[in-house]
Amino acid sequence: MGITKQYLRYLSVAQFGVLGSARCNVEYLSMRNTQGRYVAAAACENVCVWDMRTLQLVLLLQGDNQEVTCIKSSPNSQHLAVGYVDGTIRIFSLVTAESDVTFSGHRTAISCLAFDKAGMRLASGSHDTEVVVWDLVNESGLYRLKGHKGIITDCYFVKQRNMLITSSKDTYVKWWDLDTQHCFKTMVGHRSEVWSFCLTPDERRIITGSGDSDLRVWNVEFIASKDSIEAPLVKLQKTKLDDVTSDDVTSDDVMQGIEDDLEERLVSCTKVGSVMRKGRDRVVTLKVSKDGRLLTCHGNDKMVEFFRIFDEEEVALRIKKKLKRAKKKQKNEGQEESDITIERSIEDEISHVGSFTCAGKLSSLDLTTPTPNTYNTVALLRNNQIETVSTISLLSQPEYSSLKRLSQLGHRTDTKSMCFTMDGMALLTTSSESAKLWNRSSHQCIRTLKCSHPKCCLFVPGDRQVILGTQDGALELHDVASGTLLETIQAHDGAVSCIALFPNKRGIISGGPDKKIKFWEFDLISDENYSVSSKRVSLTHTRTFELDDQILDVEFTPNNRFIAASLLDCSVKIFYTDSLKFFLSLYGHSLPPSCVSISSDSTLIVSGSPDRNVKIWGLDFGDCHRSLFAHDNDVTGLEFVPDTHLFFSCGKDGLVKQWDADNFTLIQVLQGHLGPVWSLCVSPDGDHVATCGNDRSLRLWNRSMEVVIPDEEREHEREKEEEKLLARNQDTTVAGESKENEVGMATKTTVESVRGAEKIMEAIELFNEEKAKEEEFKFINKNKDVFYKSDHPILRAYGNITATRYVLEVIRKIRSSELEESLLVLPFSYVPDLLQLLGTFVAREREVELACRCIFFLLRIHHGRITTNQTLVNVLDDLRHNTETKIDQLRDTIGFNMAALGHIRRQFESKNDVTFFSDATQRANDKKKRRKRTTQRAVLTT
Repeated sequence: MGITKQYLRYLSVAQFGVLGSARCNVEYLSMRNTQGRYVAAAACENVCVWDMRTLQLVLLLQGDNQEVTCIKSSPNSQHLAVGYVDGTIRIFSLVTAESDVTFSGHRTAISCLAFDKAGMRLASGSHDTEVVVWDLVNESGLYRLKGHKGIITDCYFVKQRNMLITSSKDTYVKWWDLDTQHCFKTMVGHRSEVWSFCLTPDERRIITGSGDSDLRVWNVEFIASKDSIEAPLVKLQKTKLDDVTSDDVTSDDVMQGIEDDLEERLVSCTKVGSVMRKGRDRVVTLKVSKDGRLLTCHGNDKMVEFFRIFDEEEVALRIKKKLKRAKKKQKNEGQEESDITIERSIEDEISHVGSFTCAGKLSSLDLTTPTPNTYNTVALLRNNQIETVSTISLLSQPEYSSLKRLSQLGHRTDTKSMCFTMDGMALLTTSSESAKLWNRSSHQCIRTLKCSHPKCCLFVPGDRQVILGTQDGALELHDVASGTLLETIQAHDGAVSCIALFPNKRGIISGGPDKKIKFWEFDLISDENYSVSSKRVSLTHTRTFELDDQILDVEFTPNNRFIAASLLDCSVKIFYTDSLKFFLSLYGHSLPPSCVSISSDSTLIVSGSPDRNVKIWGLDFGDCHRSLFAHDNDVTGLEFVPDTHLFFSCGKDGLVKQWDADNFTLIQVLQGHLGPVWSLCVSPDGDHVATCGNDRSLRLWNRSMEVVIPDEEREHEREKEEEKLLARNQDTTVAGESKENEVGMATKTTVESVRGAEKIMEAIELFNEEKAKEEEFKFINKNKDVFYKSDHPILRAYGNITATRYVLEVIRKIRSSELEESLLVLPFSYVPDLLQLLGTFVAREREVELACRCIFFLLRIHHGRITTNQTLVNVLDDLRHNTETKIDQLRDTIGFNMAALGHIRRQFESKNDVTFFSDATQRANDKKKRRKRTTQRAVLTT
């Protein structure tokens, strides 16, 4: 076997430049006993928590290579639920910034998340049209709700009942009874997709926003309690079935009527009116303040609209004023006095009070109440900005003002080009509106250079000035220290598509669509605006070289012998630098090569093209050494690592790849960008690689001391593809259940759940082997007083535990959210042994809750085969007895502990003369009294 060439791995060290991803929502966080200050926003695969007063990053929640699509904070503001594009959900702690809980139940991107009032359950909606309810305490899924035919757009836990409300693009809003996992009510009346909805804090009104300019308002009334429904239901069913006398009325019609009666017994939703918005496009986000006085919404434009929600006392006062005006009008017109009746309308409850125009189109917003009668609205804009708006509602006409705008730490549009300084300590990036200088170590923006559509950039030797080639055909010279524009030179008739530095660093060349390559030399001139005592650098045009076609890219050979130019005629032409005579023509691409790069020893040149190929050429004879199918989409960038024959390529497939130009092998693939990669650059020492892409993120990769072997990388990639295919082909349908059922299992089969089943199988096989060895040892030494001691290496690695304890340890290490899927994948031949072991765990009081959970799930999915197996009769009888006894003991223990804690609390209160939770109790009582007084005033006024 030959010696395998080894390389050093490049690792991702930073992702910066993204303030907020437009695909995800923005969320206010209550941190450090402060409201309206900290904001959480997604930044590609991470979540950033920003301080909107200091405009600084205070917390970073790092994710994997999956884009964040939805975030939601828990009611106690201690955790943040983050949904990703692959359907997974991670729960992060806002104190430690770590995630210990991962839920995997959806097949596509998460679209909405909602916590219940206590923060113990989480509902998630996805693009797969299904809703999953998760148990955060047990870290597992409860059930999957199926019924919608479109993407789930919003969800909400009802605080007064055990209910869930969901909306979807199928134009319906559904009410779910979580006790029975049944959709008992569907709200119709929307002409297009329902994009968002919100409930007032007292849950008396539900406001829905759809694809039109109307906000529909519905009255919600909870008619009866759950206990008062179940008793009359059987009687109601028997009565209605006995009344069927006509052939036209079937039992199905009667059952439908019973379900309708059940709906009206649970909740009644009646449309009371519509509120018109100024915006004509669809509603994107609807938010209501915690005190229920302010409603805000926005569409796809730049405008945020505010609506005032009046309480009962204010509504009565508005009706009274209307009545007074009507009587005054009647008196002025000389009519006889008569009783005038003013009917209550939705305009008396909700009124449009103003709007605010942001700096860009909105993607999402959130609303909070930092102080009474003052509301802060945070808006996530699509141009990578975050803006906060303050609303003061004390006045009859509220005042709106922009508080802070987070914009300097990122580009407004895609970054198209980038380059390192000569010492590699800083990085320059350009977009359509500006160029930004970044510190490579701290990843902070040092300077912002205002310019007009730059297409290429270059540092002047010394790193004190920057040259930008613009869309208008000009070369702009900027000073880095002051950030000012020093000089603008009109260089080309069209855009400046490329610039390159002379190998002797005494000038540059530029090329563009005007088919000309222009040579420029650096010169020192006096400029009073720049400095009185010193001179500044300028550019002097020396000569022009005209070609036959448009120029896409130019490059010097490091030995200053040749110039390489990629043209629109699908060729790369090589010319002598001194005489500009033709030397070679590299022809082979089917589409025009967009980028070229030359090695440091001037022997190799590589070219990339939209035909997805990268070609390696020799500069001695112009022969093509190899054509590599590099990317699944257009190749957008190429660059050699200095002093090597290794080069990097990037493409629109979102990948950055490292290649060896000597043996034509793919070394490694750098994954991270969530869209096309537009450009890359390598530092002069070759230790750092920077990339920029369509997701507006700037990513930095550093060369480490870790060795990478290409063959092992390819094998690892093949294993990942096989694992994904294995998880995709798994069927998670439980026996006895149909795919058309309204409720199903919450989790899905993943690679981890399959591995968990394999570990359980291996543990059971090890247990059977050890059991057989122990029986053989006892038979041989039946007359000797000796004990069997296992010498199995796995059991010795676990501290010489028994095989039974090893099985328990394996089950404990499986994630709670993946345990049921692992048991579902487990073959039935292992189930009898596992049931016996689980019965042993329960009898010995080891992990009783975990063992009972496994037992009940196995009995549910294998009920038929287990009950017909004669060998399991005694096992089932022992399980029935032991589970009842041990669960009763656990219940008694928990009750005793709760009583002891209550006794300790009462002793502490009597000793220190304080009351636990007194503030919360007092606030709740005061709120109830205010609500009661308001209702009494409204009744008296009416």
